[in-house]
Amino acid sequence: MDIRALRYFTETVRQASFSRAADALHVTQSTVSKMVRQLEDEVDAPLLVRDGRRLQLTDTGRVVYEQGQQILASMQRLDAEVRDTKALRCGRLEIGIPPMINILCTPVLKAFRERHPEIAIVLKEDTGPQIEERVANGELEIGMTVLPADPELDLQTLPVARYPMWAVAQAGRFQKNRATLRCRQLDGMPLVLLNNEFGLTRSLRGMFGELGIQPEIVAQSAQWDWLVAMALAGMGAALLPEPFIHRLATDQLQAVRLVEPEVQWQVAYVTRGGGYLSHAARAWMALSEELFAGGRVRR
Repeated sequence: MDIRALRYFTETVRQASFSRAADALHVTQSTVSKMVRQLEDEVDAPLLVRDGRRLQLTDTGRVVYEQGQQILASMQRLDAEVRDTKALRCGRLEIGIPPMINILCTPVLKAFRERHPEIAIVLKEDTGPQIEERVANGELEIGMTVLPADPELDLQTLPVARYPMWAVAQAGRFQKNRATLRCRQLDGMPLVLLNNEFGLTRSLRGMFGELGIQPEIVAQSAQWDWLVAMALAGMGAALLPEPFIHRLATDQLQAVRLVEPEVQWQVAYVTRGGGYLSHAARAWMALSEELFAGGRVRR
């Protein structure tokens, strides 16, 4: 059913006149008459009958008029909601964020809420590889992960930050006043790592393989603070990105930066390859780039 014809018909009934409907719609009377006839052809029944100078609805016309008002009202609401969505005045955005990365997103979340308070933000926490799969499957519009992402998945990546990796251990494990540690010196060293489901561990194991070294993995956990506790207990060295090193506040721990090669914790957004991004998602990612690049989130 032609929406414009329906609008012209309902306006004609409301005005009880073809000429007054034409004036209200800013068209000619012949145009209104033509659209009403077109609608009658579509429903294959007369909608209006003239009674002298008055217009009367037929039974079919009454049904079309009553239902037409609801349809047109729904179309107006749809149009308003589309405009609001484009203007970021309404909507919902689900973002996948690994637990290790969530501390970086606080400034972005705060700024986004201040700029777009009507957008509902839902944070879905999971490991980087799981978030990559959920984005590739269309369950999530955008997510964050640690590079490299799974090459088997149809994903687009947008790197936003990189941080050096550090080895953290009980004081005395490394030479006093030592600031760096060559990666090859990890060979045979007791380590405590995040679980294999984490993108960071995937990246570290890749580095071990490239260098041909075999550290002794004594324990793994899903909680970075537990890794620190195990390192503090002398079980082994924990390998953590720089943002977490700044959160350590004990003189019983020693931290040294990994070098030769300098291992990087690379944080990136992932989106589905060739997929559509909502206005809210694009606004979130643009704000993220602005804040990361602006130095408010340290690279």
